[in-house]
Amino acid sequence: MTDARGSRRLRQGRASLAISFFVQGAIFALLVTRIPALQDRYGISDGLLPVFLAAVPILAGAGSVGTEHLVRRMRPGLVLRVVQPIVSLALLAAGSGTAVWQLALALAVFGLTVGALDASMNMLGVSLQRAYGRSIMLGFHGAYSLGGIAGASLAWAGAHWDLPLPTLYAPLVAVLVPVALIASRWYVDRGAHQPEQAQGAHQTGQAELQPQQAEPARRDGASVGMRALLPLCLVMAFAYIGDSTVSNWSAKYLEDVLHSSEQLATVPYNVYMVTTLLGRSFGDLGVRRFGAVTVVRAGALLAGGGFAVVAAAPGAWVGMAGFTLLGLGLCVLVPQTFAAAGRLFPGTSDAAVARLNIFNYVGFLIGSPLVGALGGAWNYRAAMLVPMALVLMTIRYARSFSPVPAGYGDGHERPRTVDVG
Repeated sequence: MTDARGSRRLRQGRASLAISFFVQGAIFALLVTRIPALQDRYGISDGLLPVFLAAVPILAGAGSVGTEHLVRRMRPGLVLRVVQPIVSLALLAAGSGTAVWQLALALAVFGLTVGALDASMNMLGVSLQRAYGRSIMLGFHGAYSLGGIAGASLAWAGAHWDLPLPTLYAPLVAVLVPVALIASRWYVDRGAHQPEQAQGAHQTGQAELQPQQAEPARRDGASVGMRALLPLCLVMAFAYIGDSTVSNWSAKYLEDVLHSSEQLATVPYNVYMVTTLLGRSFGDLGVRRFGAVTVVRAGALLAGGGFAVVAAAPGAWVGMAGFTLLGLGLCVLVPQTFAAAGRLFPGTSDAAVARLNIFNYVGFLIGSPLVGALGGAWNYRAAMLVPMALVLMTIRYARSFSPVPAGYGDGHERPRTVDVG
């Protein structure tokens, strides 16, 4: 009976966390796809806009660092439950102000809290994967991709019908905030409580893993060695350099280099998001069957091949095929990097995830300016070879994704938990 309750609790925790990933994907897409509208609303010059855009990931990195220390005093699920509504409300504030200082304040709050949100979501995901004893992280990031597609589609509709940003954002935030809060009642946190204590925590809205389902509850970040974590940090940065290249330069590349129409130039990013969703939907099965190392190597090769196709493409349709390969390849790297950090530091995975998450924003900050500078000084075809080379370097670090001999992992080790559907 206890095992049945534990299985049900883990399934509920998995579903509730997937909802949070979906909500965050939608919120982030609603921000980044309407940046031109924000620029017009506040009259921000082209010279000032990059300052605003760079401030968000920098503050997000600070938020991730702060979360590492915060989760020593409170559960990651509680952090996520608090910051997710704030992120959504910060989006609404950014679209509703009238003065530049109001936008700056809203984006500052968004950046700090989105860093805490990304870190705490992935902390919970790593803990749940450990409890399941098999790979499920790609599914959570697939929910994020699905949310991104939904958010981008809604943003397109808002632009098509020329909706003011408050009119677009307010109803969506009014729906998404309650959905996230309701889902947060079933978050499953890591803990070392007795079954009756865990049941009581669940009834108050913050369930905890049973001792046999949990990694050690110690959260001493000092035991996370950066030398051991560094290969995963580099892979995270390389993946986001590739991702930011697609999100920021795919449309310009297709239109200016491959001479596509303006309408066709909007397609690659949508194709990229769809293939990311597809890859993450089936990626966990690949990890369970072939192992994380094989999947990461295959993903890096696919992504590198995608960049090569884009760089050599004679026309728009071949270029779009390259961006499709990119989506299928890059989509597996980030979830598996978080999962590998959890395996590498089973007793301090919260601190490892928080530190690793910083390199998400490092890659984002480096990727777009790097490609832009190389494209302007050289040419954009050659510029695409740089993220290609960086992504392919992931193969060198693939061994860091091997299951550690601690009885946990992605499907090659024997699960130490109850059977969960």
